[in-house]
Amino acid sequence: MDPLHAACLDVFGSVPGRVARLHGGDLSDVARVQLENGQVVVAKQGPMVAREARMLEAIAAAEVPVPQVLAIAGEVLFLEALDERRAAPSHWAKFGEDLARLHACAGDAYGWHEDYAFGTVMIYNAPSGHGPDRGPDRGPEKGPGDWPGFWAERRLLPFVAQMERGLGARLETLAGRLGELLPAAPAPGLLHGDLWSGNLLATQDAIHLIDPACYFGDGEVDLAMLNLFGGPGPGFAEGYGALQPGWETRRAVYSLFPALVHLRLFGAGYRAMVERFLEDAGA
Repeated sequence: MDPLHAACLDVFGSVPGRVARLHGGDLSDVARVQLENGQVVVAKQGPMVAREARMLEAIAAAEVPVPQVLAIAGEVLFLEALDERRAAPSHWAKFGEDLARLHACAGDAYGWHEDYAFGTVMIYNAPSGHGPDRGPDRGPEKGPGDWPGFWAERRLLPFVAQMERGLGARLETLAGRLGELLPAAPAPGLLHGDLWSGNLLATQDAIHLIDPACYFGDGEVDLAMLNLFGGPGPGFAEGYGALQPGWETRRAVYSLFPALVHLRLFGAGYRAMVERFLEDAGA
C-alpha cells in the first residue's frame, strides 16, 4: 500500500477512490483526493509538510483565510478542499484588509523558529548573527533584532557562493549597504513568505492563502512578491493601506530574494531579473 493510501486509511478510515494531481510547487506533491466514503480532501506529500501545517495554523490564528488543516500522517498533510472561483474586485479589497491584518500580527524577532525550503534552496530563518541552523529553543532577545542584517545574512548572502563572481560581488556590495536602504527595526509582522498569484486561491467568500513560507519581517516583503509576476486586482491597495515613502527602492531589494531563488532553481533565464533589481537598488 502506497503512503497516500495508508495515510487516508489511517486518518479517515477510507482509501482514495479518485486522485487528481494538482500543481504543488517544488517541495510537495499535491492531489485532490475523493475518498471512497465520499469525502474530498487535498493531500500534500513531502518532507516539510508538518512545518507547512504550523505555518497555516499561524495564519489562521491571525484570522486570515487559509485551507483548514485536517490531519498529518507521516509525510502526508491533509487540508480542506476549497471550491475555487475567479477573484472579483470585492475579493481584492477584502484581501488587502486580510493581508494588512496578517502583517499586524507581531512577532518577537525577525525570522521563524524553523528553517524551510523552496525545492532544493534552503531558506534560513534564524535571527541574524546566529548560525543558520539555530533551533527553535533560542532564548529571548532584546527587541526584534537587526532587520537589514537579517535580510543580508538570511536572504541575499547565502546565494553568493554559487554565483558568477561579478554578480556575486554586486550582491555582496548591496548587502553591505542595506543599512542605508532598509528600515533598521520595522515591526516584525507575520509574512506569508511566498506571496505570488499562484499561492492565492479565491472562493466565493474570500481569497485564501496557500503554500506559505512564513517568517516575521517587514510586510513590504510580501507586497514585493505579490507584484513580482503581475500584481493584485483593483481595490487591494485601498484595502491594505498606504505605504511609507521610499517603498520603490525597498521593493527592488526585497524582490531580489525571489529572483535569486528562481535563478538558482531554474537557471540563467532569470539572470536579467536579478541584474535589474540590483540596478534598481543601486548596486
